[in-house]
Amino acid sequence: MIKIAVMGYGTIGSGVVQVIDTNQDSICKKIGQGIEVKYVLDLRDFGDDPIQSKVVHDYQTIAEDKEVAIVVESMGGVEPAYTFVKAMLLAGKSVTTSNKALVAARGAELIAVAKEKNVNFMFEASVGGGIPIIRALNSCLTADRIEEISGIVNGTTNYMMTKMADEGCDFDEVLKEAQDKGYAEKDPTADIEGHDAGRKIAILTSLIAGQQVDFEDVHTEGISKITAADMLYAKKMGRVIKLLATSKEAGDTYTVMVAPFLLPKEHPLYTVNGVFNAVFVRGNMLGDAMFYGSGAGSLPTASAVVADVVELAKHIGRHIELEWRPEKLPIADYKQQSMRFFVRTSADKATVEKVFGTVEYIDVPEVTGETGFLTAVMKEKDYEQKAAELGNVLQMIRFH
Repeated sequence: MIKIAVMGYGTIGSGVVQVIDTNQDSICKKIGQGIEVKYVLDLRDFGDDPIQSKVVHDYQTIAEDKEVAIVVESMGGVEPAYTFVKAMLLAGKSVTTSNKALVAARGAELIAVAKEKNVNFMFEASVGGGIPIIRALNSCLTADRIEEISGIVNGTTNYMMTKMADEGCDFDEVLKEAQDKGYAEKDPTADIEGHDAGRKIAILTSLIAGQQVDFEDVHTEGISKITAADMLYAKKMGRVIKLLATSKEAGDTYTVMVAPFLLPKEHPLYTVNGVFNAVFVRGNMLGDAMFYGSGAGSLPTASAVVADVVELAKHIGRHIELEWRPEKLPIADYKQQSMRFFVRTSADKATVEKVFGTVEYIDVPEVTGETGFLTAVMKEKDYEQKAAELGNVLQMIRFH
């Protein structure tokens, strides 16, 4: 019987315990022995809940117990999660986490500690919830050079964009609904301003590049400025607006960003709606592939965590090589990317053409008093110069 501990008994931690209890027979067959949750670390007590008999309040209790081989971290945040996880690794215990803030900030360091101690640090659930994208990158796709990863990796914003597109709702209206349904936090900043997606694409880029990408270096734009009018223009163009986290090969590095994009119907991510997530991968040998599923929620995320537990159980006493060096990767300047831009402006067409030259106008009868147009293909830095010259820009959304 393999003894494990769960640090943090919130949405994900309780889901992990439920998955292990419900699927114990199946898990046992895969590992060759059972799994028992020996400890649950939490600041709280849980009254009559059967879990109370396993609750401890000091992480050292887990670190010092030689019976515990695997630890699940589901507390969230960088501290005290980093201190606790490092202590577990140094004590010779393997760790899995769903904590993207921890992995983005300290992933490379914790992998190095795990290697030194001949244990493992895994984090499948930190990027796509229940989508097995990290395991795919580390095993199935290792023969490929990854040229691009683009993902809808935040269920809250995707739910909101879908709702705005389908029902013509305003941003504030759908945000309140998302909060009422539990999809958005009381403080939704990390989701709607793209910070959550920024951490996730930094993790994915670190893995495919093999060295540290700091999420603070990722150019990040959210969806808080997207309006019902933007959705009308998108519909007229036969496109949808999605918040994408993208990483594209650029010489010996990658261009990494998070921003709303207008996607065409033929793009694989076009049909990813509601709280679902998906990650599109282009490999130089594989070509195109997409990983799709529930990106959030207690049980889908817990399922990915327990899959890590199973993998860790199969490799007790053996470190699984994972290339993610702590040396920082200087990412490419996103302003050197070339694409088309959709622009809404209060300037007249003569002024638009004087600044941008030949453009494609998009007319939406329901929206008056402005001009909507598509630019020619140009570099982002050139667009910014022209937009400053034009002035009166109401909105800009990149064209995929």
